[in-house]
Amino acid sequence: MTVKVLIVDDEPLVRMLAVDVVEEAGFEAVEARDADEAIRLLEVVDGIRILLTDVDMPGSMDGLRLAAAVRERWPPIRIVVVSGKKRPAEEALPDGIFFAKPYDVDKMTEQLQKLAA
Repeated sequence: MTVKVLIVDDEPLVRMLAVDVVEEAGFEAVEARDADEAIRLLEVVDGIRILLTDVDMPGSMDGLRLAAAVRERWPPIRIVVVSGKKRPAEEALPDGIFFAKPYDVDKMTEQLQKLAA
């Protein structure tokens, strides 16, 4: 079964790049434009094993609050946080995994493969 990665980013072009990275790494990409859509998808799509979320997004919660909510409701899901701004505090990163935008595609791919193993 192919590992599903939920990509959450409000910027369509950035989300498209992340989808390309995820699919080229051999995973199935599921897309959401904000945290609310991500939660809805997590409730109905089986097999999502990794969450890749941007920090700064409009809507009811940002990416860090989304990461905390996912950790609480779906503890097995591994979480990768990305941001084009400053690195969040370590305690705000559920799995301690952060990539600054623009991210290094090779390092991101390697990290996703480790999380899926």
